[in-house]
Amino acid sequence: MRISMNAERRILLRGCVTAVFLFMAFTAGYGAFGAPPAGVHTVIIEGLRYAPPIIEVSKGDTVVWRNKDPFPHTVTAARSFDSGEIPAGKSWKFKANQVGEFSYICTLHPTMKGTLVVK
Repeated sequence: MRISMNAERRILLRGCVTAVFLFMAFTAGYGAFGAPPAGVHTVIIEGLRYAPPIIEVSKGDTVVWRNKDPFPHTVTAARSFDSGEIPAGKSWKFKANQVGEFSYICTLHPTMKGTLVVK
């Protein structure tokens, strides 16, 4: 039995569409070279504490500190990063581009301590 040229084209087109769909399904959510996309993590500043006090992220991820206290705070790691004053109700974000363990404090309230671990 012979298939018409139009039928062959439809079958071929259907196969190509299926292949593209499968490729997109398997790579959804991944960037170049199959690397997972960078994540966003949140640390809440409230009650004169960082929550969680220790946060582990991957290199390239972003960490957002949200100040829920009624007064300013900082997120300061010596020679690594410094948010400056984060006003009440505001936030500050930092892209973790360097692997390591970074202890940080609030320079306005030095008993507040946290650790950022970047893998």
